[in-house]
Amino acid sequence: MIYTNSDGGSRGNPGPGAVGILIRDGEKILVKQSKFIGRFVTNNMAEYDALIMALKLASKHTNKEITCCLDSELIVNQLLGKYRVRNSKLLPLFLEVQKLQENFEKIIYKYVSREDKFQILADELVNDELERAGYPKFPGKR
Repeated sequence: MIYTNSDGGSRGNPGPGAVGILIRDGEKILVKQSKFIGRFVTNNMAEYDALIMALKLASKHTNKEITCCLDSELIVNQLLGKYRVRNSKLLPLFLEVQKLQENFEKIIYKYVSREDKFQILADELVNDELERAGYPKFPGKR
């Protein structure tokens, strides 16, 4: 089964943002990718952008069932229909995810801890991308 681990973050909220994505087959990492996404991004926008990128990358590996692992309870609960999307900047991103879901037979959205070993790797990709773009870590942050 194909899994995605996606993470998005910004230095400041809003601030410069980046995404990090892993596509894996069980424990085996198939793809690692990151991207700087802009200078005025909220953490939630970055989380959605990361998931969108993960869904696009995963579609190159399967059209069957995938499990998308995220460390954002808000995004997972919005996608599961437990929370409404009230933020007008998040709604278009939510709708894009809904459209990308059509590429798969089934998607499972799973909240994982920031301490999950694959989520840590996705977070490192985000931070590396931000540092390459010239935005160093805040002191004391992972």
